[in-house]
Formats: sequence, C-alpha cells, structure tokens
Amino acid sequence: MSYLEKLLKGVEIEWKDLGEHTIYEQPTKYRVKSTNYNDEFETPVLTAGKSFILGYTDELNGIYYASKSPVIIFDDFTTANKWVDFDFKVKSSAMKMITSKDESKLLLRFVYHWLNTLPSGLVAGDHKRQWISNYAKKKIPIPPLEIQEEIVRILDTFTELTAELTAELTARKQQYEYYREELLSFEEGDGSASSPQRVEWRTLGEVAENLDSMRKPITSGLRESGDIPYYGASGIVDYVKDYIFDGDFLLVSEDGANLIARNTPIAFSVSGKCWVNNHAHVLKFKSYSDRKFVEYFLNSIDLTQYISGAAQPKLNQKNLNSIKIPTPLPEIKEEIVAILDKFDTLANSISEGLPKEIELRNKQYEYYRDLLLTFPSTNHEKHKRHEIQ
Repeated sequence: MSYLEKLLKGVEIEWKDLGEHTIYEQPTKYRVKSTNYNDEFETPVLTAGKSFILGYTDELNGIYYASKSPVIIFDDFTTANKWVDFDFKVKSSAMKMITSKDESKLLLRFVYHWLNTLPSGLVAGDHKRQWISNYAKKKIPIPPLEIQEEIVRILDTFTELTAELTAELTARKQQYEYYREELLSFEEGDGSASSPQRVEWRTLGEVAENLDSMRKPITSGLRESGDIPYYGASGIVDYVKDYIFDGDFLLVSEDGANLIARNTPIAFSVSGKCWVNNHAHVLKFKSYSDRKFVEYFLNSIDLTQYISGAAQPKLNQKNLNSIKIPTPLPEIKEEIVAILDKFDTLANSISEGLPKEIELRNKQYEYYRDLLLTFPSTNHEKHKRHEIQ
C-alpha cells in the first residue's frame, strides 16, 4: 500500500473544475507605469518568462500585497507557475493570478503543488490564452482538507530546503564575484617599480598561443557520432568520434549574442580530447595558473570595446589578441587562482557543490510530488493528469 493510499484510507476523491474553486485574475490594475527601475527600490516588478523579476520600482500605488495574501502567478502561454508571497507590481500582460475561493475547501498551496505536475505547456504549439480554454475546465482532485494539509506539509519540506540552498548559492556567487573583482582589479600603473603588486600588462596575444588555424567546423549532418565533445561558442554542441585537440586549452567565444548578454561565461577551460568549431577561439598557455587566471579575468571585464557588429556580435582574433592582461608575479597569480577555484567549484560546478545539491533536492521534490498527487479518479482508475479535458 502506497503512502497516498494510507492517507486516503478508502476516501473517494472528488474531481472538480479548477475554475469552480479558484479565482482567476489578469493583474492589470497592479501594472507598473514607470520604467525607472532601480535595485535600490523596494517593490519588484514581475514579468512573464524565466527572468520573472524585471526590476524594482518606487511606485506606491497599485501594489498587490501578496505578503498578506499569497497568489499563484503563471505565464498563460507556457503555464509555468510561481508561488508569490511578497508584494509586487507587474509588467507583462501574459501573466495571470490564481487565488482560492475558499481555503476551507481547497488550499491554494495544494493547488500550486498540483499545478507543478502539469506539463509546461498544456497544448504543444498552441499560443492561445490558456485560462479560458484549459485552466478553468481542468479537473483537479480535491481530497479532504486534512489530507491536503499533510501533502502540502511534506512537499513544502522539500521546497523550503531547496529555497535555503538556492539562497546559499546566491550568497556564494555574490561572494565569488566580490572576491573575483577584488583580486583581479589592477590599475594600468601597477607595473611600475614602486608598485607593491609588481604587475606587468601584456596583450593576450603575448601570453597565449592561438590555435584557431587548427579548428575545423563540421555540419551536423556530416558529424560521426562518438564520445568526444564538439565545442562551439558557449560550450559543448555535440559529441563526435574524432578529435583535433588533446590537452588543456582555454576556449573563448568568437561570436554570438552571449558576447553582449554574458548569460554564460565567454571563456571556459577544456581538457583532454576535443573538437572545436570556428565559433570559439582556442588558446594554449604554459601553465594551469596562466590559463585559469586569464579565464577568470576575461569573464570579469567588459569586452564591449573589442566586439564588432551589432546584429551579429563578433570578437575577432585581432581584437582578442589585443586585450590587455595583467600578469602579476607567478606566486601571486597562483594564490589568486587557488582562491577563485574554490569559489568557482562551490558556486558553479555542475557535478559538485551547491548546484548539484539543489538538482538532487528538486528531483526528490518531483518524485514525492508525483507520488502524492497521483489520485484515483471517481471510477478508481489512475487519472491522466496530462490529458487535456
């Protein structure tokens, strides 16, 4: 007998239209008027999509006080939903709000967890507004209140832990960025004999060997599948059978919007056998500390002056080689790299540190969520939650 069956104790579950027990609202009356956003202001402005918090406003009128009455906010094109318990204003018209009509019948927090079991888009390729056509008629299970409370308690345990780890990760990243900025802040005059840091400034072309001439792009249709990574501007694009590089290298994005957006690092180290196409520069260094120091430095500075092209940003080889790099004494460089390596492993590593822990906790949440929210329908058959009603 499953834990859910033990909770139900034979109780038959009602299935009701979601629109029958929840209130839907397009939050236009909470819409922000000014676009004068500033991180020093208090009220977040929410928008549809992954960014969610667009910025912060100082507008005092039209605030939704979710700190007093939490809501579920979803993007009506993708059905991605978020639990919001902080005061806010909105920007996007694609956002919708859900509240419960009667918490003694249906807990809003229970609705939130159940909505997370739905696919990210209720109708693939359908860009119609989702509430009227799908949400209001979607059948939701309504177990007795005490069972809702127990399910919410269990699932909240996982989400609270994930929230704590995410907050810790954010703090670590901020700490990492602070120390990176402090450790890599060198003035042009630091190369003088009187400078205690004894930093010499050299161009990247002087401190690294450029191997761009060895790159060979292969169209997807001609690639022979294998286990060797095939790299592009922002990382691994594919896996192929052969390789053209074998060793430790620094790859730097040559083109693409990320050169401006910087959503992912534009410089990243690779080791072992690999293939690189012509969208990433290939640099070789004399030592590990030389390579990692340049990687950290390039990812910390503004490269706008070296990038050409507005529609298609490009960092060509000539401009790349002209970037000025501070070169402190070897022992200082090694110490800086060692410190930043520790922060990088903790904050950014996929296979270890906090991101991996958060990933595992999310998987735990998804497992128990699906386990606890797969209710039998009124005919005692397993309900197909993903089927459009």
